Amino acid sequence: MADQDANVHSEAQRAAAASRDSPEVDSPSDTLKDNTSDLESRSLDKAVIDEKRKITEADRLLQPGKLSLEDATAGGQGRHLGLFSTTMLITSRIIGTGIFSTPASIVSGVGSVGAALCLWALGALLAFAGLGVYLEFATMFPRSGGEKVYLEAVYRRPKMLATIFYSTNAVLLGFTSQGCIIFATNIVAAADRKASEWEQRGIAIAVITFVTLVHGLLPNTGVRMMNVLSVIKIILLIVVCVTGWVVLGGGTRVQDPKAAFRDAFAGSSNAPYNYATALFKIINSYAGWSNAAFVLGEVKNPIRTIKRAGPLGLGICVVLYMFANVAYFSVGTVQELAHSGTTIGSYYFGKVFGHTAQRVFAVFVALSALGNVATVTYAQSRVNQELAKEGALPWPKLFASNWPTQRSPLMGLIVHFIPSFIVIVAPPFGTAYNLILDIEGWLFYLRVKAPNVPRGFKVFWPVALFYLVTAVFLLVVPFISPPGGKGDTTLPYWLAPVIGIAVLGSGIVGWFVWMVVLPRLFRFEYEKQRNVLPDGTVYFKYVPRYLRDGKAAGTTTLPKESAVLQDQSTDEGRVDSKVAESSS
Repeated sequence: MADQDANVHSEAQRAAAASRDSPEVDSPSDTLKDNTSDLESRSLDKAVIDEKRKITEADRLLQPGKLSLEDATAGGQGRHLGLFSTTMLITSRIIGTGIFSTPASIVSGVGSVGAALCLWALGALLAFAGLGVYLEFATMFPRSGGEKVYLEAVYRRPKMLATIFYSTNAVLLGFTSQGCIIFATNIVAAADRKASEWEQRGIAIAVITFVTLVHGLLPNTGVRMMNVLSVIKIILLIVVCVTGWVVLGGGTRVQDPKAAFRDAFAGSSNAPYNYATALFKIINSYAGWSNAAFVLGEVKNPIRTIKRAGPLGLGICVVLYMFANVAYFSVGTVQELAHSGTTIGSYYFGKVFGHTAQRVFAVFVALSALGNVATVTYAQSRVNQELAKEGALPWPKLFASNWPTQRSPLMGLIVHFIPSFIVIVAPPFGTAYNLILDIEGWLFYLRVKAPNVPRGFKVFWPVALFYLVTAVFLLVVPFISPPGGKGDTTLPYWLAPVIGIAVLGSGIVGWFVWMVVLPRLFRFEYEKQRNVLPDGTVYFKYVPRYLRDGKAAGTTTLPKESAVLQDQSTDEGRVDSKVAESSS
């Protein structure tokens, strides 16, 4: 389009020059030239208008919510995370405890080492496909929030539906209680003693409290802690991989280390449900490659950094995961590994080094869980803060702030702490559930809607399509009855996805009550106020503006309660603008 405009512009210039150089003689030829020049000028004006319209559309799409890029990145510590810290954010989120526990249940479900390794490879391809999708989103929207921002970019109508829908998922299902409990369990195992359930819960509560306070009061220390724990995780996996090659070479006391690899596909399951369940567990083990997208507003040179840190962090984990599985399979047959339950890492170290090594290994698994809790808590608190900035959480001034350090969102951390605490102290669920929020298909929408929007990365179409199809498949599978009509827990197989959908559905109900029912019932419209805190953090607040005779009243007719809210927002910083928005 730019080349076409340049050609039109050049032709118009040549025509104008010819008109100036020619003698001033009234003739049909001169009249024709004037008409031609006029047409070309109109064509040029239309081309410029079309280009401006495209630029305006691109700007609109690049500002998904009410927060502009400048507003979203204002306040706090600013952009302070480099390539190393961003890469560690990804690796620490991916390497939790799954790689040390789930390989046993996976090989037990699919029935053979060969099938298990193929699924781990498929999971790696799926993770890279997902990473490609998120990289394109991240380079279009280099700001914190992750999926919250991407959903807002697509679901612009009805107003605030996408934001409230996602906030329900983020707040209610964004807890890290499982990692805290795993830390407590492994610390007790490392001490070689028995502890009551409430003693372990007490340890878990101490973990989430410690992480919350460190990130909230000592943000730089929190980042250093995450980096150190990430390095420890990587070193632990390297030890597993290296010892695996030593075992396969016959350098340990393990007898017949290659037994599991002979006829590697013998005994493979024929039930599709078993493979789908195993793939779910593998995806959960790879989960975390999108973690940096949640804190992109704090990353230096975000587009360049995320394009490097994403593939690097995921690539490190994929290589280590594949070699770790080979190492595990070198110490026992499928039957032996299956009976090891969820402690395959401990079983592996016990077979290679003995009982004492099992206790040492438990310490490192606990540290791995701690690193995962620290990383998820850090990222989730930033998502909570972004939701508060958009006015999707109650008391937005409080939860959008960086109080008390002006560098870290302590209140956003507390929003994350509360559901984690409740899940730890509540009676056991009997099973864990995870619901993946899939927004990959909407990348296709943005490609068609805004093909000229700047992107620092563009994923290959078949890769995005592969990820979309797989995601849809994984959403459907949980509703398919397993063999015998019974899953791997005592609860009904369909309960987990139903609970997840119910939680997300509550977000839609909440939006309908807040944005539709209340305004119509009490006859008011929401006025959205832009406020700036002393540290520069920008947030929006919704204030009711009551109607008079079916029409919006002026600001002078605001009720006393709304006037008080306005005065408070002015005192904390300044009200830069007010935009009245109808809830209908």
